[in-house]
This record gives sequence, C-alpha cells and structure tokens, in this order.
Amino acid sequence: MTDAPRERTHPAVERVEAALLAAGVEPRVRWFESATPTAASAAAELGVEVGAIANSLVFTIDGEPLLVMTSGAHRVDTAFLGERLGGRIRRADPETVKAATGQTIGGVAPVGHPQRLRTVVDVALAGYPEIWAAAGHAHTVFPTAFDELVRLTGGEPHPVEPAPSAD
Repeated sequence: MTDAPRERTHPAVERVEAALLAAGVEPRVRWFESATPTAASAAAELGVEVGAIANSLVFTIDGEPLLVMTSGAHRVDTAFLGERLGGRIRRADPETVKAATGQTIGGVAPVGHPQRLRTVVDVALAGYPEIWAAAGHAHTVFPTAFDELVRLTGGEPHPVEPAPSAD
C-alpha cells in the first residue's frame, strides 16, 4: 500500500476528492499497487477486519438506483431490505452502476456521483471507529467514520440483513 504520488490520479478519484472537500472533509485517498475490488482484498491490504470495509453496492429499488453501503462482513438481504424500504430491490447491472455513479464496479465510492443517490448505510459499520470506502477506482480507498459516511451520503442507517436468530 502506498499513498498516492502527486501524479497518480484518475477522473473518478478527482470527483470523489472534490466531493469530500466540498463536504468539509480532507480527502485522504490511498492508492494500492494492485486492485482491491472486494472487501476481503481491501481489508487484507489495509490490515483491518473485513467488517471495517464499507462496500458500495448499487441496486435498484422499483427501477431507481439505490446505493447500499454495507459492512464487508455482511451480505445484503434484498428481500429483507426491500421490505424495510417499501420496494423491490434488484442488483444493478454494470451499465446502471456506471450511469448512476460515474464509476465502475470494484471502485464505486459513496460520493462523487453525477447526482445524489438514495443511500442506505449498514448500521453494522457503526461498530468500527474507522471504516474504509472505495474512492472511485479499484486501486483506491479513503478512511471515514460511520456518522461522517451517513452525513456525506445523506444516507439512511438500516440493518441490511435480519438479526441472527437466538437458536
């Protein structure tokens, strides 16, 4: 893992950095030598628990884009979350992801999109003092905190899967 040299850049990362600055957050983007398109690969590169990775997953709810920021330790239960949000949730295809976010799968950031997306933030992320999210490219991440992520995205905190049963 290396911090980005000044010449290392990408248009999507620049949009993320600009969005963070506009929100009053100092962008601390880290660049990796290799792509880290999964929570497990990002966690391994950072030396953190996989749950501290904030995956940016794009779905549609009744045909409209929905960004779900979920802990890397969780899978989104679309039936459960759809019931809570009052609609039918489906995984977005790569073209929908790119159109909604301006970013490609594996590097989708919570900010820096062409327009604000309805966003759900997994409440499990609140259990980590520092969480890491993609910064617009599969080689980048930035640190944040749960409350800051909710503020940056205008997100709705929700569980993304049912609580484990007590059996």
